[in-house]
Amino acid sequence: MRRALVEELRRKGIRDERVLAAIGAVPRHQFFASAFQPHAYHDKAFPIGEGQTISQPYTVAYQTELLGIRPQDQVLEIGTGSGYQCCVLLELTAQVFSIEYNPVLFERTARRLAALQRPAHLFCGDGSLGLPAHAPFDKIIVTAGAPTLPRPLLRQLRIGGTLIIPVGDETSQRMLRVVRESEDAFSRQELEEFRFVPLLGKAGWGGGE
Repeated sequence: MRRALVEELRRKGIRDERVLAAIGAVPRHQFFASAFQPHAYHDKAFPIGEGQTISQPYTVAYQTELLGIRPQDQVLEIGTGSGYQCCVLLELTAQVFSIEYNPVLFERTARRLAALQRPAHLFCGDGSLGLPAHAPFDKIIVTAGAPTLPRPLLRQLRIGGTLIIPVGDETSQRMLRVVRESEDAFSRQELEEFRFVPLLGKAGWGGGE
């Protein structure tokens, strides 16, 4: 079923073989309650409780491909959620930092990743503010929709680093790829449209950063 999912993603336009291999290596069914495991390898999002979802595999692969992760990269993930995206990132680099806003999801996912022996650096807190104590990051991925580009995340990108983030209103967002060109200059590319759960926090929905 995992191989069939990988082939489906390839047909949908995912070209990076390392990303496809990472999707193939992560047992997505282990992120589902047993009653819902037949849905695990369908290319669709699925509720995980607390008003959150495990992302559609295409979305996970699409964002990961845009990051262009190298094995030596230090990556920050905003929105740990179920931990599935985090595990895909860990297939590509050992240095993954992930922050989850919801404490119930954080505790549940921390236990799951420990059981799966996936050694990410996990934090519970306001992901819209990033993790300044561990910056700079080579790559930052945001798995929730933001109203604007969060300035704290831009400041935590290494020069030459890439931020992948969906930005828009609460019903749809445009995927952005932002590259830090210098201390004060950033390039920005607008890509496909998606629908994510909202990015909560001071630099997200409900904040004013």
